[in-house]
Amino acid sequence: MARVVHNLLLLPVRLAHRVRVWGYWSLIYGYCALGAVVALLKLCWSVLLRPTATFRWAIRDAPPACLNDTSLGTHCYVRIKESGLRFHYVAAGERGKPLMLFLHGFPEFWFSWRYQLREFKSEFRVVAVDMRGYGESDLPLSAESYRFEHLVTDVKDIVEYLGYNRCCLVGHDWGGTVAWLFAIHYPEMVTKLIVLNCPHPSVFTDYALRHPSQLLKSSHFFFFQLPRFPELMLSINDFKALKALFTSRSTGIGRKGRWLTAEDLEAYMYALSQPGALTGALNYFRNVFSSLPLSQNHVRSPVLLLWGERDPFLEQEMAEACRLYIRNHFRLNIISGASHWLQQDQPDIVNTLMWTFLKEGEGRKSYRN
Repeated sequence: MARVVHNLLLLPVRLAHRVRVWGYWSLIYGYCALGAVVALLKLCWSVLLRPTATFRWAIRDAPPACLNDTSLGTHCYVRIKESGLRFHYVAAGERGKPLMLFLHGFPEFWFSWRYQLREFKSEFRVVAVDMRGYGESDLPLSAESYRFEHLVTDVKDIVEYLGYNRCCLVGHDWGGTVAWLFAIHYPEMVTKLIVLNCPHPSVFTDYALRHPSQLLKSSHFFFFQLPRFPELMLSINDFKALKALFTSRSTGIGRKGRWLTAEDLEAYMYALSQPGALTGALNYFRNVFSSLPLSQNHVRSPVLLLWGERDPFLEQEMAEACRLYIRNHFRLNIISGASHWLQQDQPDIVNTLMWTFLKEGEGRKSYRN
């Protein structure tokens, strides 16, 4: 009898949970459908205006010279035994110096850290990785291969392969998400955490569900859940949408920023035009809804969060809210007039703020193994 009463009392709780789950996935699929309709309209309009050019795009056969600039470092490869994946990275600075590991965002690759590789190689062993599915690193075909736990394990394996047991970890955008997660799960391996234009994953989840304006700015998350169609939309008109991300007034580098040169932009087109490259990049998004919310949240490393004021994808209020999950020193710097592409937009300011943070507290000796 008592068991029956207990089950009856739990019934409203279970029902409420099921309603919340149903509402959550209904919202996601509804936004996916809306994104598909909007994209289809854009495609039809492009076909009407440029019927022959719309479905024409070129795979770049040779890398531009800037990707072989020796001042940026040496191109290296590592094959991880556990995953079987081969990773490409560019490294500079003396071996044995403290490790500074850079994780790029979407739709970027190691080259987005070119200004930081030059800047910090005097005091650190700097390593900029092509994350799985990007650049010259291996591209797993299954979307399941891009779950959070695999991305975090990649970082651990790479740090250990390089001969270190800890590092200063720097991440931007999706690389920032992976950096947050790595610091949560492996606090002993992160001496200091530097994140650019990426909120703590739990902050993003909580804030987006409460602010429709942020859901609207994150509409690409929903559109990218669709198979194949997003790849097509990013490819048409010779990758026009990808070029616009970096160069348009609404989403690109600001007027006062350091604009991409034609060669810089071609470097991105070279990396992203390769067969399967867009699918690898989009697979990061295709696992995000099943990976949240997090079961662990707290970061125990000192954290520097740099935020471009003009980020069109992320609302600034999330930056301050990250403080709730940090159990150590937290420094937040909002950079006026800067875009989402912060380390390329304002490299001098970013580098100066990073140096200031790195010199705080324990000093540089704390980075050594």
